[in-house]
Amino acid sequence: MIASLLIANRGEIACRIIRTARATGVRTVAVYSDADAQALHVRQADEAVHIGPSPVRESYLVGDKIIAAALQTGAQAIHPGYGFLSENADFAQAVRDAGLIWVGPDPDSIRAMGLKDAAKSRMIAAGVPVTPGYLGEDQSPARLQAEADAIGYPVLIKAVAGGGGKGMRRVDDAADFADLLASCQREAASSFGDDRVLLEKYILSPRHIEVQVFGDTHGNVVHLFERDCSLQRRHQKVIEEAPAPGMDPATREAICAAAVRAAQAVDYVGAGTIEFIADASEGLRADRIWFMEMNTRLQVEHPVTEEITGQDLVEWQLRVASGEPLPRRQDELGITGWAMEARLYAENPATGFLPSIGPLEHLRLPESARVETGVEEGGAVSAFYDPMIAKIIVHAADRIGAIEALWEATTDVEVWPVRTNAGFLARICLDEDFQRGDLDTGLIERRGEALTVPPEPEAEHLREVASALAARPATGVWSAALGFRANAAPRSEIRLVDDTGGVHIVEDAAPDDGEAQEEVVSFFLGEARGYRLHHPRGSGGAGAAADGALLAPMPGRITAVEVASGASVTKGQRLVTLEAMKMEHSLVAPFDGVVAELNAQAGGQVSEGTLLVKIDQHP
Repeated sequence: MIASLLIANRGEIACRIIRTARATGVRTVAVYSDADAQALHVRQADEAVHIGPSPVRESYLVGDKIIAAALQTGAQAIHPGYGFLSENADFAQAVRDAGLIWVGPDPDSIRAMGLKDAAKSRMIAAGVPVTPGYLGEDQSPARLQAEADAIGYPVLIKAVAGGGGKGMRRVDDAADFADLLASCQREAASSFGDDRVLLEKYILSPRHIEVQVFGDTHGNVVHLFERDCSLQRRHQKVIEEAPAPGMDPATREAICAAAVRAAQAVDYVGAGTIEFIADASEGLRADRIWFMEMNTRLQVEHPVTEEITGQDLVEWQLRVASGEPLPRRQDELGITGWAMEARLYAENPATGFLPSIGPLEHLRLPESARVETGVEEGGAVSAFYDPMIAKIIVHAADRIGAIEALWEATTDVEVWPVRTNAGFLARICLDEDFQRGDLDTGLIERRGEALTVPPEPEAEHLREVASALAARPATGVWSAALGFRANAAPRSEIRLVDDTGGVHIVEDAAPDDGEAQEEVVSFFLGEARGYRLHHPRGSGGAGAAADGALLAPMPGRITAVEVASGASVTKGQRLVTLEAMKMEHSLVAPFDGVVAELNAQAGGQVSEGTLLVKIDQHP
């Protein structure tokens, strides 16, 4: 077994790897940027090395610094986790050239599966079913248009080097093809430095099914069954489960055998995932499931596979990288029960899933579930990295039991002042189609506000709030069964504003003693699924306050100002666009009114909490 391991990653996956390494007696080395100097993974590792400034391109994506840190600390191997450099074949080769062990597949295998067109051609040769489409070298607009016409609409244009939902366009009509092709090529060139595309038949009732595969250096390849990752938002997975609902034994055998052939076709070693797209219009059928791509690394959702198989996939990775054979043969692997994983993000679903950045003054994660996290109370969600707070994983005897366990776990989340998608996740668990297993990749989009907008708090809950406020101490931090609160000045009437801008009035029996204290209140109200409330003058409400003050929800750059001082605006009208965390976020008017104050200027940099626009409501 490897004796010492450097983890070229951060956050929850770094902590996850450290846990298994410690259990198997492997010494660990963490790397960290300026922003992560006090991070959980840094303190959990046996040793840690600073590798640069906070931006990933100056730290976690600088392969030379990571290799130097491994050599400096005497680490034998490098585990890339997922994301960052995990699928960078050149980095994998550089690790080997430095005399270190790469905990991952051979660089040639990464290259073979890195470009979607070449990977699909290889899969066709291996007898793996692929989605009908065009993979040709002729990239002229005329040829691509002709191929799309032949495939039949709708078609999907995909960047050859794409990923993460970028470089993709759905085309429903031939007349729109040319414009959408040009748009896709521009985005592909900007994001990946490669504007080549391929075409696929667009599946109208798509299910995203993937199979966990594992290979070793002795020629063995096994699968660890399938996962269903169909619940997605903008091509990003939200809830994953294993096994896939509606998967019969014959279809499972066919798709898993195809996944093994795919791995064997590239001499695969280590953990990998073969992703398939299924046409679920008539249920899951072996003749309607096609190869999409291979992820040549450990997946974010690997815990659900661990839960149903009883295997530690990180331990498998370390043993395979040490030259050992796979710990289990195919006939020694089976499925027990049902597992689900929900990705808990620092984001506000009610405002278009705008990331929520800031300190984690209060953080309570469910004790009833397996939780993978890289943050803790007193830490912060940084603007430099993915805003995931945790992965919440549950396991039960059957699917309904898993759904109930996931609902219970997501309703038990308490985070303040950062907003999260916990209520959104809980509401998915209550969706009737999801509970029946009648799902596809468009379910979340179809539901819209039914999932994203939290329900109004019940009157009895507000009465509980009033009673609790009346009984609160005048100073200090108060914590009770309802939740967490920072100081608030006693008032005879408390005006509370929720995360959507809704206003609630509750009576407070405590006298006003005149003390100037911070007015911030947060309650977690059980059936309201982590509903948070705050006073208007408190620190919450960034981006869409009920009093008309629109604050920058995170540090960023103003890319557009679409309103002038004194102008009339209508509820929902876009006023300012902020670019942050590689995404554009629109700030909209919370109600009809007039622009009383405008502090935003296109091209300007703003810090979190900056007042950008103040709207006065029409009398």
